[in-house]
Amino acid sequence: MRALAVLVAVTAVWGVTFVQVKDAVALYPLFAFLALRFLIASLVLGVPGAPRLASLGRTGGGAAVLAGTLLGGGYALQTAGLERTSVSSTGFVTGMYVVLTPLLALLLFRVRVGAAAAAGVVLATGGLALLAGVHAGSPAGDLLVLAGAAVYSLQIVLMERYAPRYDAIAFTLVEMAAAFGGLLAIALALGQLEVPRGWTVWGALVVTGVFASALAFLAQTWAQQRTSATQTALAFSLEPVWAAFFGFRLAGDRLGPTAWLGALLIMGGIAFAEPAAAAVLLGLVQRQRD
Repeated sequence: MRALAVLVAVTAVWGVTFVQVKDAVALYPLFAFLALRFLIASLVLGVPGAPRLASLGRTGGGAAVLAGTLLGGGYALQTAGLERTSVSSTGFVTGMYVVLTPLLALLLFRVRVGAAAAAGVVLATGGLALLAGVHAGSPAGDLLVLAGAAVYSLQIVLMERYAPRYDAIAFTLVEMAAAFGGLLAIALALGQLEVPRGWTVWGALVVTGVFASALAFLAQTWAQQRTSATQTALAFSLEPVWAAFFGFRLAGDRLGPTAWLGALLIMGGIAFAEPAAAAVLLGLVQRQRD
């Protein structure tokens, strides 16, 4: 229950940052933005995480580097797509990891999904289909975001294996540092690195670096010590719902009844697959009404 609530909170943070990131990368180079985002995340986790690094060992350090490399690649693809399509579209297509994650878990590790979780995936997938059918995004942008979703799915599947074995803070620190290193190399090669200017860029860097990266991925590592990859993906399928909500409130995106029905199906799929989710989701709905 607590792990699920934490993952739902993470998706809310990610949902609101779609708008900020879209505005920021319109003013500041993409790879430089992502590199600085993960630099901030690494610095935030550096003080508590540095003394714990020895606990990872060579195997844990390698696993964290792999997870961070996947994160960096996923964010590069997703943010490149976000530059070319709408906020809501990016959230909807990213939500496809609710389908891809159990498939990858089955293909890579022969992890079978229970009947309730499978039914939840079907409901959530139907919701995503309804949502995706009403947006007006760019096909090229959507394909980039879909590729990013596939990379995220692989990261979630691998985290199911890694998270229970290692210290969460140390693992997440190395993960953030690895993402920073890869993105910095690309930014330098493209000549994109420059000093950020203006609150639009700096505000997005602080929020995404501290809350949507350092704390969010630390929360994911902690939660995946207590839940499965499929359950994590189902919880993360709320991200497009939050993206639609904040896209509506902050970016002027407009959704009709079909889109909101899709959002309800996603939430229903999560609650069906994980009964404890029902209380969390009802609490979120009640807060929005208040």
